[in-house]
Formats: sequence, structure tokens, C-alpha cells
Amino acid sequence: MTRLADYFVVVGYDHDKERSGSGSGKIIHRFPEKDWDDVPFHQGLELFCQPGGWDLSSQRTQPSFFVSVLTDIEADRHYCACLTFHETVSMTPKKPDDVETEEEGGLVHHTLMFAPKSIALISRLDYFETFRNCLGIIYTVYIESMNVQLESIIGNLLGSVHIPPPGGPQVRFSVGAGDRQSLQPPLNGAIPVSRNTVAMLFQQLGIHNVLCLFCAALTDNKILFHSSSYSRLTDASTALLAILFPLKYSYVYIPVLPNALMEVLSTPTPFIMGVHSSNKSEIQELLDVVVADLDSGYLSIPEHLNLPMLPDHIYNRAHQELTLVLSPDLQNADCAFPPPTPSPSLQPMLDKEIRAIFMRLFAELFMGYRSCLTIIRIHPEPVITFHKGLFLFERGLSGDDFLQKVLGGMSFQTFVQERGPPFRICDMFDEISANIQETLLQEGRKAERIIKNVQDIARHLFINENPNPQPYSQKIPKPCDGAFTRIHIPTFPRIDCVRVQEVIDDGVKKASMKAQLQTIRQPKSQFVPYGPPAGNITAQRNIINNNARRLEVLRTCVNSIFENKILDARKTFPAVLRSLKSRVVRNALTRELSTHAHQNRAMLESQQFDLIVRLMNCALQEDACSEEHAVATALLPLTASFCRKLCTGVIQFAYTCVQDHPVWASMQFWQATFYSDVEKNIRALYLPPDELKADKPDLNEAFTASPDVVRRTQGLLYDKSALEIAAEQIRIWPAQSEEERNEMISNEESTVFSQAIHYANRMVYMRVPLDISKGIKNVFSHEGESGSSNISQSIGGSDSLDGESGFEEGDSSDPAGSVIRFISKFVDKVCSEGGVTAEHQKSLHQMIPGVVAMHIETLEAVNKESKRLPPIKKPKILKPALLPGEELVLAGLRGYLLPDGREEGTGGNLGGPQLLPAEGAVFLTTYRVVFKGTPCDIQACEQVVIRSFPITALTKEKKVSISNTPHIEQYLSEAVQLRACTFQLMRIAFDEEVNQEKIEHFRKTVNRYRYPPSVFSMFAFNGVTTTNTMLQTHKQKDKTATLRKFASRTFLRGSSRKPGLKNKQMSRKGQKYVLPGEPLAVPRRATLPKPPLQDLTDSRPNSLYEEDDISLDFSSPGSTPSLTTPSFEADRRRFLDGRTATVDESEIEIQTSTLKASDTLSADKLMDRPYVQDYQRLGLGSPGSTRQKSTEPFRISEVNLHYNVCRSYPALVVVPSTVADESIRKSLGKCHRQSRFPAITWRHPRTKALLLRCSGFHGKGVMGMMKSQVVQNTSTGTSTETTRSIEQEKYFQSIVANTPVGSHHNTDSLVSLNSVLTPTSEATGSPPQGSESPRKVGGGSSAIYRAMTGIRGSGGKGMNSFRGLTKWGSLRTTPSSGPPSTLNTDVGARLAHKTGGQQPEGGQDAKDGAVMPTSAHKAALYVFGEKSQMKAIKTENFPKCDFIPCDFNEVRHVKASFKKLMRACVSSAPLTDPEVSFHKLVEDTEWLLQIQNIMQLAGAAVDLMDIQGSSVMISMEDGSDFTSQVVALTQVLLDPYYRTIDGFRVLVEKEWLAFGHKFTHRCNHTAAHQGSGFAPIFLQFLDAVHQVVNQFPLSFEFNQYFLKFIAYHYCSARFRNFFFDSECERFEYGTLFEDSRTKSGKIGERGDGTSKGIQIKSLWDYIDSIHLKTPLFYNFLYAPSIRDCVLRPYSDIANLRIWDYYINEDLRTGSTYDREVVTKATEPNEENEEGPLLPTDRRIINGCYDNIQEAQLDMFRWLLEEMSHLETDLCHFPMKWKFVWEKLESPMELQSTRTTAASEMVKQHGTSLHKKTTIEILTKGKEGSKSQTQPHHFETHSYVTPTYCDYCQHLLWGLVKQGYKGMKCSECGYNCHDKCQNLVPKQCGKVKISRESSFRQSQTSMEDVIRVTPQSTPMISGGQTTPTYYDHSWQSAQVSETRTHEGYLWKRGALLKGWKQRWFVLDSTKHQLRYYESKEDTHCKGFIDLSEIESLQLSAVALPGAPKKAEEKAFFDLKTIRRVYNFLADSKDHADEWINKIQECL
Repeated sequence: MTRLADYFVVVGYDHDKERSGSGSGKIIHRFPEKDWDDVPFHQGLELFCQPGGWDLSSQRTQPSFFVSVLTDIEADRHYCACLTFHETVSMTPKKPDDVETEEEGGLVHHTLMFAPKSIALISRLDYFETFRNCLGIIYTVYIESMNVQLESIIGNLLGSVHIPPPGGPQVRFSVGAGDRQSLQPPLNGAIPVSRNTVAMLFQQLGIHNVLCLFCAALTDNKILFHSSSYSRLTDASTALLAILFPLKYSYVYIPVLPNALMEVLSTPTPFIMGVHSSNKSEIQELLDVVVADLDSGYLSIPEHLNLPMLPDHIYNRAHQELTLVLSPDLQNADCAFPPPTPSPSLQPMLDKEIRAIFMRLFAELFMGYRSCLTIIRIHPEPVITFHKGLFLFERGLSGDDFLQKVLGGMSFQTFVQERGPPFRICDMFDEISANIQETLLQEGRKAERIIKNVQDIARHLFINENPNPQPYSQKIPKPCDGAFTRIHIPTFPRIDCVRVQEVIDDGVKKASMKAQLQTIRQPKSQFVPYGPPAGNITAQRNIINNNARRLEVLRTCVNSIFENKILDARKTFPAVLRSLKSRVVRNALTRELSTHAHQNRAMLESQQFDLIVRLMNCALQEDACSEEHAVATALLPLTASFCRKLCTGVIQFAYTCVQDHPVWASMQFWQATFYSDVEKNIRALYLPPDELKADKPDLNEAFTASPDVVRRTQGLLYDKSALEIAAEQIRIWPAQSEEERNEMISNEESTVFSQAIHYANRMVYMRVPLDISKGIKNVFSHEGESGSSNISQSIGGSDSLDGESGFEEGDSSDPAGSVIRFISKFVDKVCSEGGVTAEHQKSLHQMIPGVVAMHIETLEAVNKESKRLPPIKKPKILKPALLPGEELVLAGLRGYLLPDGREEGTGGNLGGPQLLPAEGAVFLTTYRVVFKGTPCDIQACEQVVIRSFPITALTKEKKVSISNTPHIEQYLSEAVQLRACTFQLMRIAFDEEVNQEKIEHFRKTVNRYRYPPSVFSMFAFNGVTTTNTMLQTHKQKDKTATLRKFASRTFLRGSSRKPGLKNKQMSRKGQKYVLPGEPLAVPRRATLPKPPLQDLTDSRPNSLYEEDDISLDFSSPGSTPSLTTPSFEADRRRFLDGRTATVDESEIEIQTSTLKASDTLSADKLMDRPYVQDYQRLGLGSPGSTRQKSTEPFRISEVNLHYNVCRSYPALVVVPSTVADESIRKSLGKCHRQSRFPAITWRHPRTKALLLRCSGFHGKGVMGMMKSQVVQNTSTGTSTETTRSIEQEKYFQSIVANTPVGSHHNTDSLVSLNSVLTPTSEATGSPPQGSESPRKVGGGSSAIYRAMTGIRGSGGKGMNSFRGLTKWGSLRTTPSSGPPSTLNTDVGARLAHKTGGQQPEGGQDAKDGAVMPTSAHKAALYVFGEKSQMKAIKTENFPKCDFIPCDFNEVRHVKASFKKLMRACVSSAPLTDPEVSFHKLVEDTEWLLQIQNIMQLAGAAVDLMDIQGSSVMISMEDGSDFTSQVVALTQVLLDPYYRTIDGFRVLVEKEWLAFGHKFTHRCNHTAAHQGSGFAPIFLQFLDAVHQVVNQFPLSFEFNQYFLKFIAYHYCSARFRNFFFDSECERFEYGTLFEDSRTKSGKIGERGDGTSKGIQIKSLWDYIDSIHLKTPLFYNFLYAPSIRDCVLRPYSDIANLRIWDYYINEDLRTGSTYDREVVTKATEPNEENEEGPLLPTDRRIINGCYDNIQEAQLDMFRWLLEEMSHLETDLCHFPMKWKFVWEKLESPMELQSTRTTAASEMVKQHGTSLHKKTTIEILTKGKEGSKSQTQPHHFETHSYVTPTYCDYCQHLLWGLVKQGYKGMKCSECGYNCHDKCQNLVPKQCGKVKISRESSFRQSQTSMEDVIRVTPQSTPMISGGQTTPTYYDHSWQSAQVSETRTHEGYLWKRGALLKGWKQRWFVLDSTKHQLRYYESKEDTHCKGFIDLSEIESLQLSAVALPGAPKKAEEKAFFDLKTIRRVYNFLADSKDHADEWINKIQECL
């Protein structure tokens, strides 16, 4: 019997503390005053009685009741039921009534206030309703002044009312106030009582939110409820605990948290708490708490909180069942004839049904948990553990995060302790859990059966709470209604403490006597049902049947080993190793080995021992990821059984060879295995011997047993389980005598102790290494990576392995101490849990050090003798083929090449041989990192695997951990990962013979060779001797990084150097120092007149290009500096030997010889430069002003001959003839960054348009203003800002004057493109709105494909051959003989007349003054620049020039995109997430978007120059990165010469090398540039060219391999072409005038380490020599006859391809781009007796192993090679292939007039789309800055005409999809699918036109465009007439909006009927009535389609809710087919005007 209430407390307002400024409560009475012995009184109770704080109130409030929960120090919960009311308090006001101001935080007290007072009951029972009644009676007696003593009521309540335990009878009692009450205890106290709280919680939050809360509570997350009701907080917390049954919440539980304790929310431990909603602002700062708002039903989960959810199948089942219970009508809601649906259950029963579902959920979640219980003690109390790993594995949920956390939580540990014993009191959950599997199978997802089973459980739960069905009429006195509002309410009386105590004592005495007479029937213990096993036996048997063949092979192999048939065993050994991936086969192996071990066959021969150990290692390695450790448990005793004899008295056991696996360092494994063996021995202790099965099971029968049986070592099967035996022993325990009990306890304790000793010895065997000097390998946990080098920002993924570590805390240098500590911790853990006595534990601890010492001494002899064994034969290290000049730096380090994220070569889903992993060695040479070896798979071991990349391409090197790898005998835990920018990845795991020192030396050497101190230490400069000046390194990163440094550098440098004086460093003399080596072809270093250039190792990229304003005066006589040429002398071999690359000053002599005229840089020496010859080819003049003809408009200026104007520009640049050199030198260069002034690079042969390049314009930043001031103070004063601007304007005028844009006007100009795309569109990366897009066509056999390839790119003159087809999108035509559009003829004339230029022919004056928008006029020069620079330009100073702001790819974005691209194309681990595919990863890189940006801007330049005849200037960034990409690609598209091999070389030499792309800086050649990161600017250009080659395969002489070849070698550092950052540096370091055309070596020579081949210095020489011998780079589809066309490629993402250079590899040769290596790798082996393969022979080609292009020749190459062989056989000298190819007669060309309509349409289609993209770029730049980007306003639209999605380019309409509904933007007409809506860029093309003149002009132009003439309809194939389509949506998307009428109207809302004023626009073109928030708003809030209007009329009466002062007749109604719109105008006249305007449009 238990007291109903332990304490009664009266808490009141503390008026004493109120004077201090903060209200608080105090305990006035507490009864009893003395604490009970069993229940102490809780301190701080007053906080929980008034959680919101003790504050006075100025108003009367109704009494409130709620229950708080208190937790004592023993974690027992006590319930505090509190009833609060208010008493009247007379107060003196703090301030007079006439004073209005208040002190901050102070409360103004009125004369009459109300103070709170609480009466509370504290109880250990949770009878909330009884507490409410009792406190209500006390309050009623007080408030109604009843004639009842409160002392009697309180005393009776505390002393006389006792409640029986659960299962007891109903209690009826009275507290002495005329009341009658009853109380019924539940049947089972373990099952929580929920009343109706669970149903209320679901009603408040919903199903999903409650399930989220449920998962958060199970996974130990913090949960916080908040509500405006304290009772709701308690009910919600109670409901959450109820649905957690059978688990018990073990953390902090405070349903009602007082405000004074809010800091408790910051506790790090999990909790369930509740706070009042008034504290909502404070809880918003909590970042790791799940917050549930009970009032609004909102659940807030922090973004960074990863909340694990239930497994999908369990969650779906629970959600379905909850839906059936809470919404029974949902499943029949869509039925046409729904059956009668049962109404939902009543609230109490509904509550129990929900709880029943959660009990079923737990039963399914823990199904089979009893099969994973391990009992280690039975007496005196059962001790049971749970095998978590086995349970997860058997359930197939090893990777489930939710179940991992649940099983590891405190609640589940309590669950195991309470429900683990097999003989105890059971409840309904035990029955549900035992039958859940059968129940779920019978239900079969049928709703009727589910509901029936749920209701059965709910009925039992209801009966548990209400066991007495007979109702009892209670009588509870209550106060009158409104009693609390009485004016005169007496104060709560003081209570006589003595009287109360007397009543309590009397009641306790009577209750004790009554308890002695009454007996309560206690529930009986019973056997707990075992339930289903965790695994599915049937499924396992099916697996066994499927693996029967593998098991037979395994048995045969193992038998052959033990029969010493080694050769037979080795035949099947690889197959056995592969089969060990199966868990069934691994278990079979342990069973087979155990069988042979019991047959006394443990002593093995050496070969037998090696094979058995290898099988063990492979099984352990494959089983490493399993948490159940079944294989390790079974192999543990076998490791101490199998052995071999090394010599007399020395035996080596198998455990010395399997110690490296991490499982032996896992404390979890040792504990689980120990408990398993203890259970087996405890079981044997109580099992009679005659019940053991004498026979051993068959092998196959043993395989089918559950893993729980397999892991119980030795595999003997018994009738009874350990739990069944334990249950029987627990049952008979009370009947045993004391002696028998003590004997049982002693036997069990001895069993545990003996096993602890046994396992201590086993752990010594497995933990002490064979060679103690090497330490313990698996001490610490495996980390994902360690020792990562600082090569660059890592882009490779981390392959972390969550391995569990040992617990060693000591130094790894003391292995013995680490082992002792490990074993000691294990012993403490298992002995304390197993109940081992303290004496036994002490003796065991004393024994451990001695055992370890003895074992170490024994292993010394074993280690000594094992080293005498013959070494295991390993594959021979294959040396790689070396290039000429390449030398080995590090000899081969034996290791394994591991597979990475690429599936090729692994023999997986893609098939083919398993080439990886491969065993071999990794080599480091002066040029490459090479791995060469053979596959570990015996089926593919005859092939040679090579993977290599240049050392300078390395971007990241780090250590990574690796998991188990098949076919590798050794256990490898770490690997070195090398990633290269050539899209190659090496994962090298070194052999055990390679120690850690060698590995670290390898890593350091790789880093040293990757980042040498100078470029002259790289492979390309092999044999070059350098001076100390070249090798010096500067630690200073940026000289002008701060204002202080800039000022000191700028102001003080002039005083240290005067004109004509030499630098002090150059005049020093020392001893000359020369080392042997081959000199350079030009062994001189030219010295510029500028002070000595800082070395290339400077990390600041711009330091080489700074303009020196105090430079030498070259024009003054006698000061012309000469150019010295000191020789290159340095010891490069010092660097190669690993020593520092510094040179002693005493060994250096700097020669100061007299300068000769021959050493001076002159224009004559530069005449042979490719870019100068290209200038002359283009007719851009010749060098020197004296040679220049007066009629030539351009000249090759020598103003930068000595690089004193711009150090990053070439020495010779093309400028207009009218521009003087002095103007460029003093003014023009200062207007651009780094003085990169506009230079002409190309001229259109027909339109004479110019292509110019320069850097961005100078901005006026702080540095710019400071520098300009310095220039003004130090210069002669002529170079002012005004002069610069004037000279810049003159330069632009010269360009405009030399651009004959008017004389070559083309009717197909860009101005006419306004008919295709209006200036309001924006470039979105997809085809323009409302237009057709290119469709995917078939292969080369398609006529459309051929037409697109051959004709689509044609431009210029050929564009007018088929004028009838002007648009592809609408398939409409215009008359070919009609007058041209007004836009075509007038705009250029108007602009020319306006700017004072000559009016072109056919033009006329625009006297009306109407001007086209700025985005559509025709300019002579278009300048594309940065948006930030274009804004500050005054366009009125540059007539006929248009400045177009545009976006460009910044270098930082390119770097980030490239890192992602490498990670996507060459991932370090396979992709496991099904939602993350390869193409998704590539899309996330945004690499193709950057390529698209380059192609679109280059395409715009092509259109402007070729069609319109305007010049184009690219003025971006520093003018060397994005500018080079666009300018070079533009020339490829325009000039066919650059599409040849020689022309492409000239283009690269000109635009990339001469114009100063910073190759050294962007490629990180030296250590100074290490931190900048690799920037693939040049690679992006090559990728863009590759895209063009793909689309125009007939227009290029070179093929894709040519581009890949350049892409590989521009960052390989094999050739000297792509070094240094400018032509100036190349001249200074002597590489500019190297005779690249002189062949200095033979390609045929191959280096093998001793070869005397000479290294070729130039990439172009290398390409020429290869091209001379073989058509490797030639494109046989090249058609020179059509090469004069202008290419216009598609730039949509759908038309771009991922370059196969990024994803393909060649494991046969390593790299196909070093041809000597390829030749060496593919030539026949000398040791092979068979001859080479004949051409007719067949062999298998593997895509990742062989180079398909090399192995499978096309017909052209095969015929050419066949002709060469035939000539050789005839003893003729073979002719060169090129000569043979040119002699071939080309087929007869088709007449150009024979063109089909289809081909012409394709041509026009491509040209039209290309033009539209150009217009988008122009208009986006002009209009994008004026209006902000707006999102689309999509609405559902039905398409009945052929319309394509503007995003994915797929059809929206078709024969099958007629009337298909898609999404259409109401603003710009953008069309897309529903699924594409979220992917569309947020760039709506709507532009608001406000001027009426612009509207008229746009309307006029559009009328000309959309005019359709039937007579001009073309004839296509057979004379069929093409239908004319007119799509209204297309028109609405293209034309500008027509504002017929606009103004403010009041509109009535549809939902809340409120009136709001909107700005309405009537559009007669789009046929819409749109409305906006305001007149200035550009985003439409909605629109009314005029076609849907049914009626429009004035309203008869004024509508309610209208604004004040509204005229009654100003209302009008507009009725549509959807709804009725109500409007209000300003007046009746305005309403009539709106009605008339709308009716005119109908």
C-alpha cells in the first residue's frame, strides 16, 4: 500500500522579497512538517508552483491546475499537482496617478492587487485526476467557507488514503468534505497509463511530426515542447513517454520548466522539457534542440541536426497503420461508391489504438533480439549482455544509423537488463514480440486484419487502465460559477499544524493495521517466450544452395592442402580467394578448418602453413567490415592450433601471421567473444552429459545453421539453449538449499575466472607482435588521411575507414606496456560484470605482465628462425621505359596499385579482366611518376599494367586509409594517393618490405620535384646550366600588398637608381663556376635596361607586369641600354641529389662585358616569330614606321620592342597607322591594367572588321589614385588624366575609322535580328524564349546531320542563297522580293547621321527623331568588358562605339570548377549514393557552363564581325586569361587557317605565348606559386575547341587526339614552349630565339635508362616529327573545299559533350602522349618466342587497357600502313603518308547550286539560333544593368502547337500529347515542363517600356516581322506545301508589352474579401489584364486572361468593406469562367473608362 500523497504544501507570494524588485514565492505551510523516511521533501518547490514567475496581477484570474514532474537524486519521479488562485492585496502606489512615466523594469502597483497562492500535492503516483479533485475540494471548502475543517481534509489526504499496488482492487475513499471518490490501480504497473494524452498529441502535431519526435527521443536528441498551457506540456511529455514503451526514458525529464531555470536548456545531455510559449524568443537561439509547438502543430528540426529516422519499411508500415486509425475514411475517399466507413474510435480507445501501433513497431524493430542475448551468470542474479553487431547483421541493418543509435543508448541497456532474464514477470509486449513475425505474415498488408489486430492490443491496454468495468458515481464538491470574481474573498486561512499531524498519525496507524489484514495477489514469474530468430533461416538455406559449387571447391582445396597436394591446391586457390567474399563461404572455411584441427592435423609443412595462413588472412580481411565478427571468433582458437616447426624446439603458430587485422584491437570483439564462450561453459555446467549430441553435424547442415550457432565456436549443437537452461535454474532457485546455492555461485564464478585467464593468454598471443622492435601496428584507430602534404587545395575525396581502435593510451614505443594496459582493461570490464571476486581479479592482474614477458621471450626465437626461411617469391620488378634525357630519381618501391572510383579495370559491372589491384613498383623519375606491375588476379596476371603522369601535373598528395582489397595477401591499412591535373589518380599501397622511412622519403622527394625552386630545375631544361640569379628565390610574396609597401616601393625606388647607372649586383665579381652539361642552343641571358627582373620563383603574378614610371629614358642620346648575354651556369645536379638549390657566392662570377650591337633586340630578329608572320599574312603591315606605306591603315609598331611599355605584351604589336608610338608609351598604356593597351590581332578578309584585345580599364581605387598621383609628381608633367582620355578617344576613333562597317552592309545583319529576338530577352544559357532549339539528330548517315555539319557553319556570301526561309521556330516565310524591313535599312543610317559619320547607301534621314533602343543600334566597334568597368565609361566621348558589359569566368571560379571536375571524372572511391551519378557530379562542377560562356561570347564576336562588319574589342580582367580564350576561339571560328595544324600552332604562339598568358603562374611550376592553385585556363580553351571539332568534323585538319596531346603536354613540363609568363621573360632567360625548327633529336630513339637519345625541346618540333611519320594527328574527314566557311557552333548545354580526355586512360602504356613510351610498351617482347601478331590476327581489346585508336585502326590508316608494308616488301623506299594522301584524287564535288530545302532550313536554323545568342549577350549587357533580374511567373498552359521546352529542349506537344499542359511564364513566355520548372534560371526576360515612342517603334518592327505571306511558302521534297503555324504564345513571348490602359484600381480579395489597391495594366497584345503591387513594381502579381471574360458591368450596389469615401457607382464587376472579380475605381467616369477599354480589347 502506498500513500496517495506524500506532502501538502501551501506556497504564497513573498512580499518581503518583492521590495527588492523581483517577485518570488515562499512556502507558508507544508504537511507533514517532518520528512517521511522513505520520501524526502523537495527543495525549490515554489519555482514549479508558479513556473512563469511570482508576479502580482491587477486583474482577477480563474484558478488554474497543472502537474509538474520532479526528479530526486535516485532518478525517481515525483508528481507535483498544483492549484493556483489569487488573493486580494492592498498596496500603496509607487507613484502618483498623474505621473505617467515609469522606471524601466519597475511595476506600477495599483491600490488593489492580486497575489498568487498555490496549494500543491506531492506524490509518487500519477493519478492526475484524483489530485485535481482533492485540491479542488480544499479550494471549495476555502472559497465557499464550508463548515469543514481544512486540517481534517489535509490530514486524511496524507495519512488515511492509501493506494494498493498495480493489480489491486478499486479504492473508494472520502477526505471528509462530504465527497465520494474512487481510484482504480492499473493491472500492470510496468505499462504506462496515458489516459487520452497520446491521441491529443497526434491531434496537435500530426503523424509525421510525432514520428520525428519519436525518432528524436530514441536517438538521444534534445526535445522541447512549448505551449501556452502548462497542462498541455505535461500531457505531451507523458504521451511521448507512453509511446516509447517498452523502453524507459533515462535522461532529463522536466515537462514544465520554470522561467528561472531556463539555463538548464543549455545542458549537453539529452532531455525532454516543456516551456511556456512566452519564452519562445529565448528558445530560438538553441541550435541542437528539436522544438515542438503544441499550439500551432509545428515541429522545428535544426538544419545541421541529422535526425536518423526509422528504417523505411518500418516507417511506412507505422504510417499506414496510424492513417488507418486516425483517418479511416481516407482509403475510400476516392471510391465512386464508397462502402460504409466505420467512425473513428472514441478518444480513450483511440489513444490505446495508437499505443498499440507503437508497441507493434517496437516488436518489429526488436524482432529476434532474444536470440542475440548472451548469459554469463545465472546465480545469484542473472547477468545478460546483448550482441549488438550480430543483431544488426542478422537483421540486415548494419548500416542503419537509427538502429545503431537506439541499440547504443541507455534506454536499450535498461531494456536488456529488465527484459533479458528468461524467467520473470511477463507483460503483453513479450507476447506481441514473440508473435510479431507470424502476425505480419498473416496480415499481408490488408487493412481489415491490421485494424483487427491493433484493436485487440488496444483493448488489452484499455483494460489495463480500467480493469473495473462497474462505474462508480463520485461526488466532488465544486465552487460556484464565478466564485473567484467575488469582491470580498477571504484570505486562505492558516492551518493548525498540530491538528493536521494528529490526523495524519491516526490515519497511518489505521492504514497499517488494515494492510496487515489485506493481502494483495502478486503476479507470478513465467518463462519468457523466445520469439523468432533475428535472421531468416529459409533465406539462408537458399543462399547455401546457390553457393553449393563454391563450397565444393572450397572443401576440395582445403582437403588438398592438408593432404599436402600443393599443386592441386594452387589450381583452385584463386577461385577460393574470390569466393571468400561470400559470408557463407567464410563460415564454411572456419568449419572445415576446425574439422581438420580436431583430427590432430594442426602441425603443418611450410607450404601448407603458408596457404592456411593466407586463407585466414583473406577471410579476416573480407570480414573486417562486419560488426558480428563471426569469422574472427571462429578462427581465434584455430590460430593457436595450426603451426609449423621452424627448428628443434621452435614452433611458429598461425597467430603470429594474422596479427595485423584491426579486429584484434577491438575491445568490443574480445568482450563479445569472451561472453559467448562463458555462456557455452555456463550452459555445459548445468546441462546433463547425456543430453549432448555425440555425433557432429554434416558440413552442409552446419552451413545452414544461424550465425548465432556458428559463432559459438567448435560448432556442437544442443537441444536446449542457454537461456532455456537459465530459465529453469532461476525457477528452481528458491527451492535450493543454502549450500547448493553457494556451490552454484562458486562454480559460475570459477567458470568466468578461468575463461578470463584463458582469454588473457589469447590476447597476449594476438596482441604481442612477432617482431617487438617494430611495435604494434593496430594500436590506434584508422584515420581517413594523415600527413597530407601542402601541394594544393585538396580535391580528392577522403576514403576514411571507421575502424575501431584499441584503447592504448601510452607511448607506442612500449609495446609490452600497451598490451598489458589493453588486457588489464579487458579483465576489469569482464570480471566486474561476471562477478569475479576481488582476490581473483588481483591475482589475474599480477599474472598478466609475467605472461607478456614470457611470450616476448618465446617470440624472439621464433622471429629469429622465421627470418631464416626462404623469402616468398614475389613478382619481378618491371622497369619502365624512359624518355630521352629522363633519369630515375627513386628506384622502384614495391607496392600495389589499388582501384579507385573508376569501374574500368576492376572487372565489376563493366566486365572484362580484373586488372586492378596490380602488384609492382612505383618509380619516380625527373619527368614522371610511374607505376608498373602485373594484376594480382591470376586470370589477368600475364598483362602489364602501367599508370603514370608527369610530376609537374601533381596537384595533391596525401595518405589515405584503405579497406580490404581482394587478391592481396598482405594486410594493408594505409596508402599514398597522388592526384594529377592530367586526370589521373594513383592509390599506392606499399609492400611490407618498404618501411615507413622509405615511404616518407618518397613523399618528400615527390614534393621537392613537383615544386622546384626554379623552372630551370625542371625536366624541360634538362642539361641547362643556370646562374645564381636564376636560382635565387624571393620569400617576399607581394611587394605592393599594402599601402605602406606600395608607397615605399613607389616613392623611394627612384633615389636608388638613376638613368645610365648599372645595378650594384651586376657589377660584382667573383670566381667563375661552371659545371659539365650540354649548353643551351642560345646560351645567353639577355638583360633588359630595367633593373634586374625578380626571379621566376616570386609568387606574385603581377610583379612582372608592373609599370615602372621612373624607368630609363630610351629616347635620350647615350642612354640606349644594351642587352648583355651572360651564360647560364649552375649546378642542376645539386637539386637532383636532394641538396638545396643555392649557390655559394664565392663560386660565382658575374661577367660585365661590353655590350655589342649584335646582342641588341631588334625588329629584324623578330621577323621569324610566328605571330609576326601571321600579321603579315593578314595584311596588317610590316615592322617599323619607315617601311610603312602611307596607304596602309595599320602598322606593326616597335613601341614595345624593349618591353618598356608593357612587360607582358609581345615586342611587336599592330596598331592603327595614325596612332603614334609616343601616344601609346605615355598615355594609352596608362588607361589599362598592366598597361595592356588595345592591340589588333586579326582582321576579317571580307568585312575588314578588326579583332582587338586588351586588359580591363583602370579603375579609380585607392591604389590607382595613389599611383596616378605619384606619376604626376615624378614625371615630366605631360601625362595627365585628361591627356590619357584624349589619346584613348583618338585611338578608338582610329579603330572606328578603319572599320568600313557601312560599305559592306549585309542584308543579313544583326540589326535585322531584332525580328528574331527582341532586345528584352536575356541570355539564360538555353535557347531564346519562344523559339525552336536544336534537336538531337542521328549519326553521320542522317541527311540532317550532314547538312548541319557541312552547311550550318557557312556564313558571309553564302547566307543569301536561300532567303525564303527566315525563321525556323515558326516555320513561316517572308517574300524574297519584297522591300527590306525598316530595321534593316534605317537604323544604321540614323546612327551614322547622328554621330556625324557618312550615311550608308540605301539609308534615309530620320527627321522624326525616333531612335532605336541602345541595345539594338549598329556600332562600328563593340567593346566587351567587365560590368564594373563599363559603368564608368562616358559613351558620348566614343561615337559609333558600344560598350557591352558581360560576365566572364573568374580564375577562382575556374579553379573551383576544375577541382570538382577532377573529383567527378576521377573519383577516389566508387559512387554509392544512387542519387549522385556521374553526370550529376559533372553538372555540379559548372564546367560546361564556363565552356558555354566562352563559346557564346566568341560566337557574338563572330556574328558582329562577319555579318554586321563591326570591329570587336575584348577588354576583360588582366587581358591574359579569359580574354585569350575568347580571342583565340573567335579566330578559330572565323579563319580556316587556324583550323590547320600549322595554323593552330601560330594561333597558340600568338594569342597565348606572345600576349603573355601566365603559364608558370597558372600551372604552379615553382615553389613560389605553390599556394596559388592550378588554373586550367588554357585547358578550357582546348575544351572549347574540342566542342567545335565535335560539331564540325569536316572543318579541321587536326583531330581530337591533337588537342589531347597539347592538353597533356602544356602542363607536363617536357617541352619548353609553355614556360614563363611573357615573351619578355623568355627573352631574358634565353628561350625566345631557340631554333625550334632545327631537329635536335630523333623521335625514333627510345630511352631505357642508358639511352643516349637527345631530348627535343619544342612541342611543335615533336608534333611535326610525329606528323611526318604517321597520320596520328590528321583528320581524314577534313574537307578543305568547304573550309572557307565561318563556323557557328551550338552552345547549349545539351549540345556540349564531356571530353573523353577527362575520363579515358590507357593501362597498357600509362600515357599515349609520350610516343616513345608507347612504342616501347607495344613492341613485341624479346623473350617471347612467338612472333608478332599479324594484321589478320585477332585479339581482345579492353577499353581501359588498350588505346582503341591505336589498336583498332580506321580504314585510312590501315590502308596507308598496308601500302608502306607492300613497298617495303618490294624493296622500295616507302613514301611518306602525306605525299600518298595528297596524290589521291578527291571525289567529284557536288555543285553548290544543288541544295535541298532541308539543308537550307538546318543552315538557317543554326544561324538564327547563333544570332539570337548574340543578341541576348548584347541586350543582357545593356538592359541587365538597368533592371534587376526577376523570377519567372509560371502558370499552367495547354499547348496545342509544336512547342519545345526552353530548358531541356524536349517536346511539349506531339501526336500522343495533344493538349499537353506545361508551364508558361506569363511575363516573358518561357515554356517548360512541370519537372523543369525548379531548374529554370531565375532570369525573366520582361522589360518594362514606358515611353510611347519606343512602344510604337517596337510595334512597327514586330508588324514587319510577323507578316505572313502565303505566296512565299517554300516547297519541300515533292512539292508538298509546308503548313504555316502561328502560335499566339510565341508572339506574346517575343513582342514587347502593349499598355493600352493603366491605372490604380481597388480589387476585392477572393478569400478574405479584403480590398487592396493595385496597379492594373491592360495589354491588348498579350490579351491580359495584369495587376502589380504598385506602379514601380516590375513583377506581376497576377493577371486576368481576357479570353475568359464572360461579362463586364457596373455593380448595382456598393460592396461591403470598401474604402471610405468611395463612390457608390464606381464599382464594377468582371465575371470570368473561374470567378467574379470586384473592382472599385476613383470615380464613375474612371469606371466607365475601364469598362470601355476592356470591351475594346474583347
